[in-house]
Amino acid sequence: MRIFDPHIHMTSRTTDDYEAMHAAGVRAVVEPSFWLGQPRTSPASFLDYFDSLLGWEPFRAAQYGIAHHCTLALNPKEANDPRCVPVLDELPRYLVKDQVVAVGEIGYDSMTPAEDTALAAQLQLAADNGLPALVHTPHRDKLAGLRRTLDAVRESALSPDRVLVDHLNETTVKEAKDSGCWLGFSVYPDTKMDEERMVAVLREYGPEQVLVNSAADWGRSDPLKTRRVGDALLKAGFTDDDVDRVLWRNPVAFYGLSGRLSLDVTGTDATHEGNTILRGGE
Repeated sequence: MRIFDPHIHMTSRTTDDYEAMHAAGVRAVVEPSFWLGQPRTSPASFLDYFDSLLGWEPFRAAQYGIAHHCTLALNPKEANDPRCVPVLDELPRYLVKDQVVAVGEIGYDSMTPAEDTALAAQLQLAADNGLPALVHTPHRDKLAGLRRTLDAVRESALSPDRVLVDHLNETTVKEAKDSGCWLGFSVYPDTKMDEERMVAVLREYGPEQVLVNSAADWGRSDPLKTRRVGDALLKAGFTDDDVDRVLWRNPVAFYGLSGRLSLDVTGTDATHEGNTILRGGE
């Protein structure tokens, strides 16, 4: 089973996770920029973070045979903090980088006017740079959040077929599918979706344009949830081709819209800017 986790925050994870992911079949990941738990206080802290997603993290992933790309954006939560908003002016010079395969995570957290402004601006940045967009739907009042998201997409210069609407569930999947957007589902140990619910959604709506991710981060989460979904699908009677479509070909197709997706991890360097992941050895 080959797996592409299209939404995982590896900055928050350990090398043990990379090792376990590779053993489970993960060969590619996309890491969206997001809120780190501790609020940022200036655009400069975003820029250091962006640089790590473009340099250090792809290096770490490559040591375990995993291709790493990222999406960059001002996330919805921090779009409400005036100290952070100026990072929007810095994004254009980062969005031209080869490792950036979408603008994201953008979208809604609390559905505020500030989030409206940031979402519209970043959908335009995606269109201007020929990139797709990864959109975070809110964890609260999900259907209203989805509808507000889809309104913003319709008003933008970005076609719905270049938008991945993430963190969907049973209450939002139908309207998201009807919109023409790609469909993202995050599978967590306790919240969002689980394996059995994911099986049920795929039975009802099919695998077309569906991406399943772990969204593993610094909180309670599991970077092997993609594999667990694959196993659950096979147990439920889905074919190997169905599983490959959801866990590999769909993510490749969506992020391939950027024209920048490269899944080759051969010939990696032993160090990154003089640093190594090894401790006490050569």
